[in-house]
Amino acid sequence: MMIRGYIKHFFKKIHMQNEGPHSVLADDEFYDAVESGLDKMEEEQELRERLKCGQAIPITPPPTSPANSHRLWPEIDRVVKQEVSMASLGVGECGSGWQLFAEDGEMRMFRREEEMDGMVVDPLKAVHVVKGITGHEVCHYFFNPQYRYDWETTLEHMIVLETVSEDTLIFHQTHKRIWPASQRDVVFWSHTRRLPNDQDRDGPDIWTVVNNSTEHPDHPANAGKCVRIFLTVCLLCQTRVDPPKDGAPVSRDDITCKITYCSVVNPGGWAPASVLRAVYKREYPKFLKRFTAYVKNQTKDKPIMY
Repeated sequence: MMIRGYIKHFFKKIHMQNEGPHSVLADDEFYDAVESGLDKMEEEQELRERLKCGQAIPITPPPTSPANSHRLWPEIDRVVKQEVSMASLGVGECGSGWQLFAEDGEMRMFRREEEMDGMVVDPLKAVHVVKGITGHEVCHYFFNPQYRYDWETTLEHMIVLETVSEDTLIFHQTHKRIWPASQRDVVFWSHTRRLPNDQDRDGPDIWTVVNNSTEHPDHPANAGKCVRIFLTVCLLCQTRVDPPKDGAPVSRDDITCKITYCSVVNPGGWAPASVLRAVYKREYPKFLKRFTAYVKNQTKDKPIMY
């Protein structure tokens, strides 16, 4: 009876420690648990990369109708223009309240502290400069689903719900659960676009990918075990080419990519604000460095994609 009572008490305690405002975990214990879970995911990702056989995920062929005939096109076009405009502004031009929270070499990360219904939804703006890759290449690997398992370490399952066109997809993603937080999922459209380079009309075009949450009848929000994430993300990339003075062909040593990454993420559910901000401070710089390193590794022996 004593053993049975102990087991019953043990499982009751675990249940109480699940995500929620009444969790018995202190904020530092909550953060330590999440940090440990993220570290484990990174180790698993490194193992997968070593064992990876190189097979790509097939994508549904794009339909013949263009994206601008789709029901979501007015929203897609409006959000893309809005996000690109905001990403193009310097931090000082975006309004007050931006704080530098991470700095590593050429990378600078800023945030504004904001909350919605008690949940941290801090807008993030990151600027990075990477040598040897182009904006087209960065957006190519960020947008295309066949590469996503390679660089998004928290991803458990991904499906393309709809191929609107070659440059517009609708995704459903389920992310791995990190104890003691609940598991998360997200439904969003993703659109990639080539933009004219007004500052250098003879230079390479600017490329962008914008992701924005949407609804889908087959995957309603918060209907199952997952808590729904709501997000808006903009990746804006501009390539600079410094041609060799001796007239030699341009190599990867002659190209540099300025990357601007903006995001607003509402993780849903509940978690201590201090924990979320600590996780963001740790994970966002690591994500940007990991992703750009992945693009450099993928492109180093390939022709330059402008």
